[in-house]
Amino acid sequence: MDGYPTGSLDHNVPFLVASGLNSDTNELPLSAELKEQSILLRSEIPPIDGKNAEALSQYFKDVDASAKSWSAFERSEQYRFRVRTTGRSFLLPPRRARLPEGIEPLSEHPTLHSPFSPLSPISTLYPDGLIDAQWIKKHQDLVPSVYLCFYSLTSDPNSMTLQDNHIKSDINNIKGALLRSGYKTRLAIVLIADNEGEPLSLAEGIQERLENIRRGTALDPKSVFYVPSQDSQNDQKQVFDNILGVLYTSAVEYYRDLGRHARKKRSRGIAPQPTVPPTSGTSQTLSLSDWNFRYDFKSAILAEFRQETDAALRFFEQAYEVLLGQDVLDIIPSWSPRWNEARLLADVIAIRCLRCHLWMGQTTLAVRKWHSHRERIADFVDRRGRGTNNYGWQAWEARWATAMANLVERVGLPALAPAAGAIYVPQDKSVSAARHIIARRKLAYQIPEDDRHSPDTSPASAVASKAFAYDTYMCPEPYQEYPLSGKGVNHAQLVIDCLQAASAQFQARNQTRLATEISLECAREFANMGQWDDAVEMLLPFWEDITFRSEGWINISEDLCLTMRKIAAGAHRPDLVVAADWELMGNHFMRQPQWHYDIARSLEGITTDEKPSIILSDEKSGSFVSASFVFRNKEGKAGESCTAQLAITSHTFRDAAPVTFSFLKVEFDGSLKPILLEHEASGEEESSPATSCSILTLSLKEDYAEGSEDELPTLLKGQSNLTLRPGHTRVFEMNIPLREPGTATAAAVTLSHTNDSFDLDYKLKIRPTDPVVGWYIQGSSKPRSTRPEAGTIQIQPRPPKMEIKLLEPLAQYYANEAIALQVEVINAEDDSATAKLDIHLFGKEVPAVRVEVDGREGSAEASTEESKISGLTLGAIKSTASVKLILHIEPPSTPTTLDLHLRTSYHLDSDIATPIMQMLTVQLNIVNAFEANYDLVPRLHPGPWPSLFDSEGLGDTEEGVARGFAQKWCLLCHYASFAQEDLKVVGMDLKVVSCVGGARCNVTQGPNASQEGVVVSPKTMQDAQFDLVAQKLTMEDRHPVTLELAFVIRWQRQDRSDGPVNTTTMPVGKYLVLGTEPRVLASVYHASKTEDDIPGLLQLDMTVENPSNHFLTFGLGMEPSEDFAFSGAKQTTLNLLPQSRRTTTYRLLPHVSGVWIRPKLTVRDKYFQKVLRIIPTEGMKIDEDGLLVWVPGEEKKEEEEAEKPEEQ
Repeated sequence: MDGYPTGSLDHNVPFLVASGLNSDTNELPLSAELKEQSILLRSEIPPIDGKNAEALSQYFKDVDASAKSWSAFERSEQYRFRVRTTGRSFLLPPRRARLPEGIEPLSEHPTLHSPFSPLSPISTLYPDGLIDAQWIKKHQDLVPSVYLCFYSLTSDPNSMTLQDNHIKSDINNIKGALLRSGYKTRLAIVLIADNEGEPLSLAEGIQERLENIRRGTALDPKSVFYVPSQDSQNDQKQVFDNILGVLYTSAVEYYRDLGRHARKKRSRGIAPQPTVPPTSGTSQTLSLSDWNFRYDFKSAILAEFRQETDAALRFFEQAYEVLLGQDVLDIIPSWSPRWNEARLLADVIAIRCLRCHLWMGQTTLAVRKWHSHRERIADFVDRRGRGTNNYGWQAWEARWATAMANLVERVGLPALAPAAGAIYVPQDKSVSAARHIIARRKLAYQIPEDDRHSPDTSPASAVASKAFAYDTYMCPEPYQEYPLSGKGVNHAQLVIDCLQAASAQFQARNQTRLATEISLECAREFANMGQWDDAVEMLLPFWEDITFRSEGWINISEDLCLTMRKIAAGAHRPDLVVAADWELMGNHFMRQPQWHYDIARSLEGITTDEKPSIILSDEKSGSFVSASFVFRNKEGKAGESCTAQLAITSHTFRDAAPVTFSFLKVEFDGSLKPILLEHEASGEEESSPATSCSILTLSLKEDYAEGSEDELPTLLKGQSNLTLRPGHTRVFEMNIPLREPGTATAAAVTLSHTNDSFDLDYKLKIRPTDPVVGWYIQGSSKPRSTRPEAGTIQIQPRPPKMEIKLLEPLAQYYANEAIALQVEVINAEDDSATAKLDIHLFGKEVPAVRVEVDGREGSAEASTEESKISGLTLGAIKSTASVKLILHIEPPSTPTTLDLHLRTSYHLDSDIATPIMQMLTVQLNIVNAFEANYDLVPRLHPGPWPSLFDSEGLGDTEEGVARGFAQKWCLLCHYASFAQEDLKVVGMDLKVVSCVGGARCNVTQGPNASQEGVVVSPKTMQDAQFDLVAQKLTMEDRHPVTLELAFVIRWQRQDRSDGPVNTTTMPVGKYLVLGTEPRVLASVYHASKTEDDIPGLLQLDMTVENPSNHFLTFGLGMEPSEDFAFSGAKQTTLNLLPQSRRTTTYRLLPHVSGVWIRPKLTVRDKYFQKVLRIIPTEGMKIDEDGLLVWVPGEEKKEEEEAEKPEEQ
């Protein structure tokens, strides 16, 4: 849209001025005389400051930036404003222009008009101009639809009344100034809460203040807004979005009123008279048709301000028809400046019509309108102007095509987006514009020299006679378009700008061929300007794209190569020159006359600082030499050899110069090393120049790198004559030794050429998609026995005879046990071998590994997934000899599965180049040797509890001594062996892992193990008991204690008693002890038996513990029984102090023996009437009916043995 007046094509949206956010002032872009007549809106209150002002300024900048978009106004949008932030003053242009000085008015009260009207002498349109962009800029940039004032509202009660009065006075002054200006601008105010005081809310009297300000200024309620202090910018943005949404409705009404006024003036049907009639010779005022055009144009612009696209389009079409009718443009002489002004108006209206069509999605009507305007203007220019066969018309054609391209791009129609794959796209018009610019340049170059002289150097008569000979609408004069001396219009740059815009669009739509064509034209234009580097940068991405070459577009390739060679030579890029010549040597292109076809002469005429080394590839450039590589057989074995052929063919013209390569290098993917063929001159080719194919047999030597660890060759070398004649195929047949097993595929062939000018390495990729190549034989120019994948060979490994054995493996391995594995490596080969050993241990948690062999050691630290020992030297192993090693694995902490890989890499001393490999895989399943379950049961602590009333211990403040009450517990451990063999348990411990809660816990007694240990058979249960004592550190602590215990077993394998002792630690779990709830413990003591095997007395103690901080009362009762007699209280009451315990004793005389008797005891909390559970201790048990006490006896031994496991 360049070239059209500023503002004439902008998307018009309502204009809003935000006053009071900074200290800026606006300058009117008017003449000095009009600036003197400007109207000042001024406020005496200082602008708001702080974070609110900065945030609002940035917010309005974002709103203004988004309003510049040419996209259609969506229904989801709340508003769209052009915003200008200013200080407390703003200048408005004068509503009426004054009378010019020195002119007497025709009447006592002359009619004054707007300074932008053709009726005012001060206007540039006076007296017969139609309209210009000044009127649009007036409404878009100078006169706002809404004048929004910002004020800070204080919360200080001492000054709020005074400040409110100042705000009312200031608003009334601004209202008066707007009223005197004659403009209908809407006034709105925003009151922002002061950040310094407390935040104000509508419930704190702020509503009354707002109503007072509104009534004092007579403002509409929808024009007064209050914004409380906002902590979040998102909340503040949402508030102001709502405010602008309300003001948008008011702004639209403002422009609707202006539109009504314009239509009302048009309906009068009379042409207004100017303030002063024109006095010049042929000057005349506007006719009624001219005024009707002005009113229609204004109505269309104001409808666009309101975002009423259909109404704007209707008025634009109406104005367009009036302008191009018989009464306006037809009567303007083509030599008048008003002719070009009218043409400009026609373009502006047509572009705005196109934009309206695109906004409404009427793309077909838009295309019709574009063609219609082009044809109508061409008709006018042919009839009334200077015709269409001149550079001026082509300049307009280019501008018109560019306008359509810019419109489609800036409006952003989804249907024409790159992702939509639309056919009608902006790049079509950009290309069309470039074609018209090229035609403009051609016509400009045809301008006679007499017309290219500057007016300063030509006679006045000659200038006058040629003043109207050329169409200069929106383009320079002939002496500026194509001057005799100096620079004129840079047509090439204009073409490049259009083509680059088109190329970007083509690439966005993946239309690479069109993009390449456009870039080729751009490169030529850069070359015309001598900008060689820019030309190379433009063309290089498409030059390196091999797609058009692989698809067989020979004409495109040739054109691209010729252009690239020209610009590369100009840019002094020897690599690109050689690349283009290397491709142009191909005989599939047309022969270029007077070209040497000698690659050694490519850089003739190009100077370089040093001899260039050029590296090329067929992935980015073409080649006249092709290469293939085939194996004779599909399979081979390591240690043997295979036959292969390398064929290179020249596809160039017969009279081209031969090419001599310094070396050829074949690279492989897989287990073959590269092959290097060096040039060795010979005279055998001269004897048979007529043959088109020659087969040379050569031998390869293995080349070893110094310091190589794997003792394998790194390169295969050979020598031969590497001179390639035009149209000739040279085949190199060779025997390749196979060393490593695997798959080998020929990947690339590198051709190296050296001459006095440059060094070249060209890499030819060998792809699976290449044509199938067969095997060449003597006497035939074509290969035979073709087969697919002939460039791939499968190398089978040499069968290994070295053995790896695991000596005396164990049936099972256990956690917490060190593992020692004996490994033997036996050489069963017929020759001695040098071997290395790699050890890999895999698993989730891999322990550390250590290996010992012949006084040498290797180790690997523990890791999460893999431990590895690599390259452990086993040395030379003679035939039938062996090497033994010991592998030590640290004890695994948990059950797991470990995968052990033992890999031996060796080579025979008679064939050190062929590696051989043997592997042994062993899976080690690590399991737990023991499993156990546990019960923690209470026992009666024999010691007394401390008393709260003990005055003797008050002064004892020794730290670390437990002074609270104590409880005794017993941990019953039932463990079993899960091994597959007998294990010997040499010791057991109970470990207190943690004691949380302000207490101390000790293990007082455990099972006694003999020095020889206890043999545990698989799947058999064993018992162990541990006594614990837990005691509070202080009597004040009331929190329960959490114990975490671990059961430790020390054991050995039965058959390895002399080995190390293994320690297995099994977590028991967490238990709560030393609680605050009362409990009842029952304990029994047996007296010695009387004579005649009569059972003795039993002493039954009932101990009630009160660990709480309250006085508790319990009732205890014993009921008679037929099985025993007892002495003691049948009913009694126990009163317990805080943190105390009491014991009640009963003596029982059983009538039976060898059975369980059931004392019917009941303990009840007198306050809560809750029956307490009686907890049995040693020699007792409990079931659902109550407590049971064992009475010993001989006749019931079997029953006793059966029942005792159920004891607690």
